[in-house]
This record gives sequence, C-alpha cells and structure tokens, in this order.
Amino acid sequence: MKHILHLKSSLQGAASYSIKLGHTIVEKIQDKYPDSSVEELNLVDMDIPHLNPNSLRTFFTPVEQLTEEDKKANRLSDELVKQLLAADIIVIGAPLINFTVHTSLKAWIDHVTRPKVTFGYGEDGRPIGMVTGKKIYIAMSSGGVYSEGPGKANDFVAPYLTAFLGFLGMTDVTVFRAEGLKVPGVKEYAMEKAIDSIQID
Repeated sequence: MKHILHLKSSLQGAASYSIKLGHTIVEKIQDKYPDSSVEELNLVDMDIPHLNPNSLRTFFTPVEQLTEEDKKANRLSDELVKQLLAADIIVIGAPLINFTVHTSLKAWIDHVTRPKVTFGYGEDGRPIGMVTGKKIYIAMSSGGVYSEGPGKANDFVAPYLTAFLGFLGMTDVTVFRAEGLKVPGVKEYAMEKAIDSIQID
C-alpha cells in the first residue's frame, strides 16, 4: 500500500492542465498500487503565508527554546512537513508561470525546508537531505515549449524543483510535461502527448 500526496498549485481550477495531468498520474499510480491512499492539497486555496522574519527565526531555534506562541505559529509548517514525510509518492502539479513556479508552491517549499527536520549538514559542512525513500512525479504545464529549443533556457520550473527536491534528499524525480498548450499546431495534441508519456516506475 502506498500513500500518495498530490500537490496542486494552479490558478485555473478545473480547467488546469497541470491538475488534469496530475490526476492522470495519480490514477496510473493507483492502477499499479490498487490499495493506495491519496491526500490532495490545493496550495492556492490554502493560501500558505510566506515566510517572515519571525517564522524564519523559529525554524532555526531549538525546540526547547520555542515559546508557546512560536509553536502555535509553526503549526502549519509542522503539519506540511508531517504530510511530506508520511507520503511514499508525491505528485507535484507545477504550471510554468512567468518562467517559474507559482508563489503558492514556493510558499509550501519554504515551509517544508526545515533545518534538522528535512535537511541537515555533515561534518564537512555539506547539506544532507533527510527526506529519503520517496518517488516524485512532477506534472508540469506550459503555454510554450520549454523542454527543448530556445525556450529551454527559460525553464526555471523543472530544474528548480529537481534541485530543491534533491537538496531535501528526494532524488528519484520524473517530470511529465504538457507543453505547447498555446502553440498552434502543437496545442491540439499537447495533453494527449503528455498523458501518453506517463510511465509509473
């Protein structure tokens, strides 16, 4: 039995290509692992607050030194970390917006990047990811084509997410792309091509 965490970060709701692609990935995972459970988080609807000086301070403060107010302020971050650690497979919906991820996904990233919880440092000072044993699928969507050609240099979604996930210890990452969704001659087949490309390890 696998526990799947599906993150959505699209502003388009039911019309979202990344959400549709993400749902298809989840369905294919469930086909492979019929007893799997699914937890969905719509990061846009959650309106996760961005980090502020106080929240950043508490992340680096030893637990025994946190005040009750600090602990209360960290509850959402603690819950997001708990959900991350509990998942066996994570599906991340990531539409490309202005060349990068939506701010809701970035807020989630900032809240699960916790020193001594999801990452640490070795004796040589190098970072050590503490979130291991996860399989990650990224459901990426974009109006243009960014996997190759001149647009590739402007893709700050797949490389960024791969680097961030690797920093926390999640190195088994597969990206599925629905791209060219606004390009005539490409958009007509973009979703079909994306769905056909899905293979679950």
